[in-house]
Amino acid sequence: MTVHKDDSARSAQLAAEDVDVDVLVVGYGPVGQLLAVLLAEKGHKVGVIERWPSAYPLPRAVAFDGEAARILAAAGVSDCFARIGESSRDYTVTNLAGDVLLRHDAEDTYRNGWPDSTSMYQPGLEAALTERGASLPGLRLFRDHEAVLLEEDGDRVTVEAIEGATGRRRRFTSGWVLGCDGANSFVRASVNPQFTDYGLHHEWLVCDVVLHEDRTFEHNNLQLADPGRPRVAVSAGPGHRRWEFMRMPQDDPETFNSEEKAWELLRLFDVHPGNATLDRFTSYTFRARLADRWRSGRLLIAGDAAHLMPPFAGQGMCSGLRDAANLAWKLDLVLRGVAGDGLLDTYTPERRSHVQKSIIMSVNLGKVICMTDAKAAADRDTVMLASRKRGIGAQRPQTVLERLKDGVVLRDADERPVGLAGHLAPQGRVAGARGTGRFDEIVGTGFVLLTTQNPAGLTEGVLDAGHRAFLADLGVTTVRVLPAGTPLEDLGADDVVDVDQVYLSYLAEQSATVALVRPDFYLFGAVEHVSGLPALLESLRQQTAAVAVAG
Repeated sequence: MTVHKDDSARSAQLAAEDVDVDVLVVGYGPVGQLLAVLLAEKGHKVGVIERWPSAYPLPRAVAFDGEAARILAAAGVSDCFARIGESSRDYTVTNLAGDVLLRHDAEDTYRNGWPDSTSMYQPGLEAALTERGASLPGLRLFRDHEAVLLEEDGDRVTVEAIEGATGRRRRFTSGWVLGCDGANSFVRASVNPQFTDYGLHHEWLVCDVVLHEDRTFEHNNLQLADPGRPRVAVSAGPGHRRWEFMRMPQDDPETFNSEEKAWELLRLFDVHPGNATLDRFTSYTFRARLADRWRSGRLLIAGDAAHLMPPFAGQGMCSGLRDAANLAWKLDLVLRGVAGDGLLDTYTPERRSHVQKSIIMSVNLGKVICMTDAKAAADRDTVMLASRKRGIGAQRPQTVLERLKDGVVLRDADERPVGLAGHLAPQGRVAGARGTGRFDEIVGTGFVLLTTQNPAGLTEGVLDAGHRAFLADLGVTTVRVLPAGTPLEDLGADDVVDVDQVYLSYLAEQSATVALVRPDFYLFGAVEHVSGLPALLESLRQQTAAVAVAG
């Protein structure tokens, strides 16, 4: 039995109703919201406890990328994107003279079917996720509840929480507890991971502002690498801007986090009380830390509970959303009895390697921006400007992600991923019985078997009863992709037309006739001939049937 108790919590004598659920999520920021929604959508009973009585009304994150947009769309909240988001347009690093050291222009569309980067107003996104959660009958949210005790005993976990308004103690029991409770995670204390620290600790003053007038910014998302005062000016969604300023040695630590200091620094950008409203100011010290394990028995952590990174690559919240997408489909299979809980042991290695790359990229960008030695900064400028002139480093990489090398992917005899297995699969527009639109909207999400062959003949002529039953248990959608220009009246029930010529090119790139895509949009594997489909499915069945090692 594992017991963790917060001894600092106030005592409570009154008891409230006991709550029994399949999964208990602790923390209801974007990561906890997404996990709760994805699991409740599958019909699981999900309880959520959140220590604060209401959603935080101001932004922390200010952007999400195309993959995160695709994940959020799968949770049913894409209708809010136009309202709370706008194209990030560009990511630019300049020196004080205005010379561009690094620039990446965000594409309107990308391989995920959504803009490469969207600047967004986080409270609007959270409101949409809250509304989506409230529409799901299996999701129960308990705000103003602080977790104070956690006990893991066999196949059940008990969490006790105190309701702030009444002081009542409520007991929650569940099969699994997911800690999405941030950098000071209560659940993480029971997982007890070790952390790798990547350095680069600096204090910054963050100012969230609403301008009273329309203003055109040459660089919509600017990192100004001034050794005298590194600073940031970025979009925070329609009608909102954020400025950030690094604390320098001459700043008084006692007055740095003050409204007076905020306005003083904002004047560097001609922002003042006469033309703007200061919604929020706060100082924070960013960290770059990564936990070594994200699971212990029936406890798992995600988002800031598992990793922290500087803001310079805009990947903090995005990484947490990827955590949720990865964990949700695996836990769904375990809860439905389709997979052994050993499948959850793949969560840490799959996500940790991706997050590690994001942290390193963020740290490296931070080292460029936060340089305060004038001579070193001048040398940096010389090297980076020369590189841009030669066409080197003119754009940052289009993705921070690497392929999944460890985890649930098709491997060869040497345990190496086969072909494109482990890479993110693309999304294009298709046309079918439900109309024309993004693939996920027309076909749906979950496991998808893409093929150029007749689906009926594929399953009935190639697979035995056991493999067909496995496909049904997984909830696989089988889709035949036909060339652009195919008349819609010629389509069968399982056919779509490849409007953007994305999918046939994707299969041809692998010399494949069949590809199996995971619910988090990563390719499990592909085979050249339909005769290889049974072996493909058998590999997945073996990997998902593993029995976990306790602890």
